[in-house]
Amino acid sequence: MSQQLARPIRRALLITSMPVYLLLYAPLALIAVFSFAPAPGGASASAHWYADLLHDPDVLAALRRSLILGIGSSILGTILGTLMGFGLSRFRTRARTGFAAALPSLIIYTPIIMPSLVFGISDLIFFNLMHKATGLFSAGLLTMGIAHVTFQAPYVALVVFARMAGLDPNLFEASQDLYADARQSFLHLTMPVIRPAIIGGFLLAFTLSIDDFTISYFTAGPGSTTLPIYIYSAVALKGISPDINALATLMIATVIGIGLLQYVFSRQKERHPMPRTGD
Repeated sequence: MSQQLARPIRRALLITSMPVYLLLYAPLALIAVFSFAPAPGGASASAHWYADLLHDPDVLAALRRSLILGIGSSILGTILGTLMGFGLSRFRTRARTGFAAALPSLIIYTPIIMPSLVFGISDLIFFNLMHKATGLFSAGLLTMGIAHVTFQAPYVALVVFARMAGLDPNLFEASQDLYADARQSFLHLTMPVIRPAIIGGFLLAFTLSIDDFTISYFTAGPGSTTLPIYIYSAVALKGISPDINALATLMIATVIGIGLLQYVFSRQKERHPMPRTGD
């Protein structure tokens, strides 16, 4: 395609994409603007509502639970997702065709495309049955953590699986020719290669956890209110208020920051590609 034809196409794409970006990000920008509403009795924009959040024990308790839930579930979800992605990549061979070849993708993608509402209801039913049968798994941070791991691990596995799928299989054969056993091959070949994917998967898992409402709502119990649940309850009770806008703005900034970090770590594999066998 000539440059003369490419320039009008780029201009048309830019014009058609701007309304989409406006629709996506204008509500987020409005929340940030309204979070600087004047303080009670004031007349000008103020950061009063942000300072007010720091003295609200309910908000601080919800923040603490969200961090505990997010970090704990992300660590476990990253470990399980990494093992899942690595195992599925080794399972996938050229000799397998049909359903056997599609099985790894089916295992990874099914939990991802499952609606959160269905996931949450399924977890609720499962934990209720387990609690009635064993007396364990009462609704709380434990059940929320287990539920978060179930939807975090497939995302991490997808990231790791995509990284492993781009590796030259001859690298593993070369490591065996150099007398590396399975443990040495994993530590000195596989881990350095997939480290950016693991870090990116962890950040993605933490973002999903800190932002989740539906699954957390169905698996939460007394005293396990997280920030998304707190925001929903506050809006249901008193409507939209400047302090809720401030809290939502902080959550948006956190998610965007974590997303940028995940993007940076994911780009490392493009900047430092693994050498191909024979190069």
